[in-house]
Amino acid sequence: MLITEYRIVLPISVEEYQVGQLFAVAEASKNETGGGDGVEVLINEPYEQDGEKGQYTHKIYHLNSKMPRLISALAPHGSMELHEKAWNAYPYCRTILTNSWMKENFMIKIETWHKPDMGEQENVHGLDESSLKKRIIVDIDIADKKCISPKDYKPEMDPALFKSEKTGRGPLGPDWKKDLPNNSNCPHMCAYKLVTIKFKWLGLQSQIENMIQRMERRLFTSFHRDLFCWIDKWIDLSMDDIRRMEEETKEELNKMRKNDERKGRVGDE
Repeated sequence: MLITEYRIVLPISVEEYQVGQLFAVAEASKNETGGGDGVEVLINEPYEQDGEKGQYTHKIYHLNSKMPRLISALAPHGSMELHEKAWNAYPYCRTILTNSWMKENFMIKIETWHKPDMGEQENVHGLDESSLKKRIIVDIDIADKKCISPKDYKPEMDPALFKSEKTGRGPLGPDWKKDLPNNSNCPHMCAYKLVTIKFKWLGLQSQIENMIQRMERRLFTSFHRDLFCWIDKWIDLSMDDIRRMEEETKEELNKMRKNDERKGRVGDE
């Protein structure tokens, strides 16, 4: 089992991030859907459990063409689906991904605390001594071009080049994280993402767990670069706007998947 804590500092307030994150998730879902792959939204509704209140979502990620070749070659046809159940009790969020084929042998758990600091808290998740010894800390700099692969790079989504017309934030220079705490005109926060991965498969466990952590790092880096560079699109939105957008996105995603399935059936005939 691998435990990695990613710390992502942003020139955004904790309150702003709540809207920005949900906007970016909806946009990313639309961009990832098509050609038989993508996101299917089953449930998106408020929840209350054990004194915790928030928004619960259940999604299915269809990943036939996006899975590593090693897994695709070993897994049976039709098994490349991840079920994501998420409890968003902001500023704390918990997401669990499972696979019906691997059952209890596979799990990705992502727990996130959003705090108005620069990522200095050493144990924000309250881990016990055993888990702390296993934990690896990774700092992600959204303005560092070296953190992403050339195939993921888009100049229009580069925080080192982008300047927000509505907020005046950016571009983020080489020392932006050092300067941020002293900038009274710009808020700051850190997303502490604790990722726990379990993949039980004799002979492949360590290799696959490390590969999944690399995929998570790539996802977190690209997602937060996009989130910041989209700030002018979401900064004026309310939570009511976001919920309306999520419902529209859900309908659009499901329509896209039905069209793909229909095309697939026609192609098989």
